[in-house]
Amino acid sequence: MSTKTPRKADILRPIQNTSTKYFALAAVAGLAFTLFLLGWFYQLYEGMVVTGLADWGSGGGVTWGVYIGAFIWWVGIAHGGIILSAAVRLLGMERYMPVARLAELLTIAGLSAAGFYIIVHMGRPDRMVTSVLGHYHITVHNSPLVWDVTVITAYLVLTATYLSLTLRYDVSRLRDQLPDRFGPIYRFMTIGYTEKEDEIIERMVWWLALAIIIMAPLLLHGGVIPWLFAVIPTMPGWFGAVQGPQFLTIALTSAISGVILLSYAFRWAYDWDHIITDDIFRGLLLWLGFFCLLFLWLQLQQLVTGLFTAPVDVTHAAEGRIHQPLYVLAMGLVFTALAFIFAQTIRPALFTKKRSVAAGLMVLTGTLIEKILFVVEGFLHPTLDIYGAVPGEYSPSLIEISSLTGTVGMVTLFFLTVAKLFPVVELHAIEHLQEKQTPQEEPVTQDD
Repeated sequence: MSTKTPRKADILRPIQNTSTKYFALAAVAGLAFTLFLLGWFYQLYEGMVVTGLADWGSGGGVTWGVYIGAFIWWVGIAHGGIILSAAVRLLGMERYMPVARLAELLTIAGLSAAGFYIIVHMGRPDRMVTSVLGHYHITVHNSPLVWDVTVITAYLVLTATYLSLTLRYDVSRLRDQLPDRFGPIYRFMTIGYTEKEDEIIERMVWWLALAIIIMAPLLLHGGVIPWLFAVIPTMPGWFGAVQGPQFLTIALTSAISGVILLSYAFRWAYDWDHIITDDIFRGLLLWLGFFCLLFLWLQLQQLVTGLFTAPVDVTHAAEGRIHQPLYVLAMGLVFTALAFIFAQTIRPALFTKKRSVAAGLMVLTGTLIEKILFVVEGFLHPTLDIYGAVPGEYSPSLIEISSLTGTVGMVTLFFLTVAKLFPVVELHAIEHLQEKQTPQEEPVTQDD
């Protein structure tokens, strides 16, 4: 365990220092995002036919594929991220304060990627104005797409408010050490700020955290998003009450995995071993293991009820799932991550940060595959006789696959940009760590 004293200078390092590795990562992420944009422009020119998505029933394929599966995955990461941050504040989990803001930023990045998928999947971006916003009072009662837009917008505003309130405290106290070129941004963020508001802001953030915890299972990734699938009785792979808790477990496993990856990246890049400690990684792994266990249990519930004397359509959907090699791979990845977490809990010597990252990557890959297959299988096994003779097939196109790497690049660029504007670790977290330092450790100077 590191005995270095956390200082303000530590959380300012990403803003003040730019390495060659930073530019290299930005170039790779920018290239991935650019390639996806080129594919999207090609799709706009030629039409949705280039994606391989077919006219369901007549074309023998599916109308929703990687785009909607990845949309659900990114929304889950976003919702899980803000739930994690809210839990830290609401339940007094001070151990995880250094990664709370990373989780909040992951929410904004994930919601941005999910919203982008909606625009891409609509075929024509202008439909967002002509069909959604222009006739919102009508479409909100009839279109699941508009429900998605509504939920994402509401959560984005809530999260941005939540984040901006805590940033006011940091920016006001670190302003002299922040870049002057971003002065207008900092002045806008701290309009009317006085130290008297700190106590009020703390209470506001607490109430916002409570609202987030309540909304998550009722309206967000445990509510509206799974309801869009779960209430359709003609889709045996979708229909059922299990979808709400299933989506929520996927959100939490994916978000925790994302925070583990981000924490490792920033710790490695900026020598933050005394801020993002091994203890934080161990704790995140335990939470990841708990939600992985719930995720696998709910998958088992779906398979058992689908294979044991179920209606014919439900049986076909369940059999299609277990005979899909990618599904077996997805469950294997999550199970392997769970097995490692269990093993390192019994034998702590097995723990390493790199293995934690590997576990996070396995869970992220597994949940992404599961959500894409969930969407596709719903179309391939419908309870509609009119489509019974149509062979259902679907293979993701290169454009769809590039959307995955493209949105990952988009999120990476978001973090690289934000890291140059604001501290990605809260000043409160540093102050809390300083208070915990023992008298024998390095003293904190007045400048700090």
